[in-house]
Amino acid sequence: MNGHILRAFSERSFLYLWIGEVFTQVSTNLFNFLLILIVYNVIHSNTAVSGIVLSFTVPAIFFGSIAGVYVDRWNKKYVLIITNIIRALLLILVAFMLNNIFMLYIVSILFTILSQFFIPAESPIIPQVVRKDLLLHANALFGLAIFGSILIAYVLSGPLLILLQPFKTILFLSAMLIAGAIFISFIKPNTTKQAVNNRKKLKQLNLFTDIKQTLSFMKHTKSISHSLFLLALSQILILILATVAPGYASQILGIQVQQFPIIFVTPAAIGMIVGSVILVNIFHSHPKEKIITSGIFISGIAMLLLPFGSKVASHEIVHVINSYLPHAFSISIFHIVVALAFLLGFANSLVFIPANTRLQQNTSEEIRGKIYGFLNTFIGILSLIPIILVGGLSDLIGVGNVITGIGVCLLIFGFINIYID
Repeated sequence: MNGHILRAFSERSFLYLWIGEVFTQVSTNLFNFLLILIVYNVIHSNTAVSGIVLSFTVPAIFFGSIAGVYVDRWNKKYVLIITNIIRALLLILVAFMLNNIFMLYIVSILFTILSQFFIPAESPIIPQVVRKDLLLHANALFGLAIFGSILIAYVLSGPLLILLQPFKTILFLSAMLIAGAIFISFIKPNTTKQAVNNRKKLKQLNLFTDIKQTLSFMKHTKSISHSLFLLALSQILILILATVAPGYASQILGIQVQQFPIIFVTPAAIGMIVGSVILVNIFHSHPKEKIITSGIFISGIAMLLLPFGSKVASHEIVHVINSYLPHAFSISIFHIVVALAFLLGFANSLVFIPANTRLQQNTSEEIRGKIYGFLNTFIGILSLIPIILVGGLSDLIGVGNVITGIGVCLLIFGFINIYID
């Protein structure tokens, strides 16, 4: 079974990198969730919480591109290890100052800035620890680690706070970052002499000259700019859904916001896992462009149907089907939302994994970090749109209309993507 997703784990260095990534991502996402809860419990202010959320995103705008430039000048393995250790030390510091709001903001900003150096080193190092024929498998597993960690963090944030209390929880997260650094230290990247020489040449370049050259490279390389946009789209769609989630849960589903992760986030994560497995096991030899376009269309259709779950559930044909089903299995709006969330996760895997693989295949080691740094900046800038615009529009014209508009935009972009490819 040449397409088996777990084949990438036969590369020992990739296995260590993946385990280190899981520890790191779960710890980082848990810290973000916990920080929101801690700040709200200390000051009981939604404005203060908004400030914390912005502290997760704004540093990417200012430091993403610059971090990428420096990461390409340094040894990426050491960047991953050192950033994890420093972030672990920051968590130990903040554990002793949980009632100091000013320090919570400072540590959050510093933590996020360090993450800007970690991110341009993690994905770009994958081609150095896995064979070319296993690159799609590796990116599928990496995608599972990234999106799975968000689900794990969301589920564990509440129970951990109750079980360990904030102080011990933060120390536990610090230990996870150290564990991640230890596993990453075991990897042996396959760095060529040419790459080492190119890295030395990069150190002689002016920072802004390096950025200018990278922008020029992206502008004149269609596959790179296109892949960057698709990866940004994948991340921003998640942010948009997170922004409209409270309104969608209360206005359309009529449930408490706390119930939304179980109904929506969990099936979306499962969809991502299923999509990754199917992509690698069955569609690994299919053209990446067609897979990506399919993912965009599926996302658009699922978004279009989300606001109309209640109408579908009340349709005559559904009542007929329910009359033949046991009461426990009767189709309701929640079953439809779960199915659509699963489809969105499935579709996201069809966009994220091939686009990430294509980006790595079309970039060299000495420029890959800068590309991912620019991706970070790009996402940081565009993420301000859902935070500022989508929430206001939802209040103005309704959550359902906003979601429908997003679905229409995705379908239009799907047709544009066919023309581009």
